[in-house]
Amino acid sequence: MDKEVLYVKGPSKIAGEVEISKAKNAILPILASTVMVKNPVVINQVPALLDVTSMLTLLGQMGVDVTVSQDMSIELDATKLFRLKAPTDLVQEMRASCLVLGPMLSRFGYAEVAMPGGCAIGTRPIDMHLDGFRKMGATIKYRNGYVVARCRAGRLKGADIKLQQVTVTGTENLMMAAVLAEGRTTIMNAAKEPEVIDLALFLNTVGANIHGAGTDTIIVDGVEQLSSGSHHVLFDRIEAGTYLIAAAATRGSIKIKHVVPSVLRVLLEKLEEAGANICTGPDWVLLDMQNQRPKAVSVETMPYPGFSTDFQAQWSILNAVADGEATIAEQIFDNRFMHVKELKKMAANIKLDGNTIMTKGRSHLTAAEVYATDLRASACLIIAGMLAHGTTIIRDIRHVDRGYELIEEKMVRLGVDLYRKQEPVESF
Repeated sequence: MDKEVLYVKGPSKIAGEVEISKAKNAILPILASTVMVKNPVVINQVPALLDVTSMLTLLGQMGVDVTVSQDMSIELDATKLFRLKAPTDLVQEMRASCLVLGPMLSRFGYAEVAMPGGCAIGTRPIDMHLDGFRKMGATIKYRNGYVVARCRAGRLKGADIKLQQVTVTGTENLMMAAVLAEGRTTIMNAAKEPEVIDLALFLNTVGANIHGAGTDTIIVDGVEQLSSGSHHVLFDRIEAGTYLIAAAATRGSIKIKHVVPSVLRVLLEKLEEAGANICTGPDWVLLDMQNQRPKAVSVETMPYPGFSTDFQAQWSILNAVADGEATIAEQIFDNRFMHVKELKKMAANIKLDGNTIMTKGRSHLTAAEVYATDLRASACLIIAGMLAHGTTIIRDIRHVDRGYELIEEKMVRLGVDLYRKQEPVESF
């Protein structure tokens, strides 16, 4: 068995244009929701990502007929779905697999889903999902590592659900469960992320009755069934932000295309604080550092519209080479700091105190052999490799393919010297 390793030669400076792919975090719940639809639906321009492949594999195993066209439009037909169980191997591989729980319970009144896995970035229980299902009339049991949810009345009932804290997947799972429930469901303290809005747009396209997505109160009036439809997914704001941060950190310039600048407002404000010159158009953002070193900027991760936790690792490396000292307070996940140890290997002046990352910027880093511990840490280390003198070797790079489409091709076009290599795994 071989492992893929990424080599990044630095220092490199980002320069050029890049087209941003569709959002992984929007596509996954939309794909999961299609198990509620008894007719074919089409999702357009789906990116080639490992997480997407995993979700399609899961749906296929459940009996969804999946057809992929050459332009990466995917037709899904759950008419003959026959398996109401999401197996351990796929759910442990990708936490978003738990998003089939709400749709299956909504349509069939039964679902059996393995306890979720995914990136090792902290405790992310689904207790709030399950509490919401209980309020809608489901009974929840745990059996051999699976959550078994059953609605003995045959159909979920609308309910008032107040989430104890903002949760994106919880909001999405409960919103999907409510679509075919009897009566009205009100979800309070709901997540406001653009991906939640996009899921609601798709569901309304196929016949759901959802109001308030994008606010802290979502109202879903249950319908009897859903119908055919198609959908163009939102752009990937995390991919977009990653390229913008990379350009700022490397003192470069970039134009990102096929985006909605207003969705990136908070990040763009922080980049301007760091010294970036930014212009925006209807569907593009232009960032230019004018070859200047960025200024260190402190941030605190918050639910949308605040500074996203998915930018935390990338911002860490920007601050690590910026002029000045700064902190990053991580308020969403309790263990999203494994990249800190790897950045220290590259001579970054960075340390961790509780949930706060503290940096004192250095003008450059030193190449090293590092390990990518999760999806966003992978992107962070690639940027670090651009900033280091020498060749940085990044192992366990498989994580990056979960969320960044064609990252090597895009980076090479932007002037980065990197390549992937298969290396054999030693056996004893």
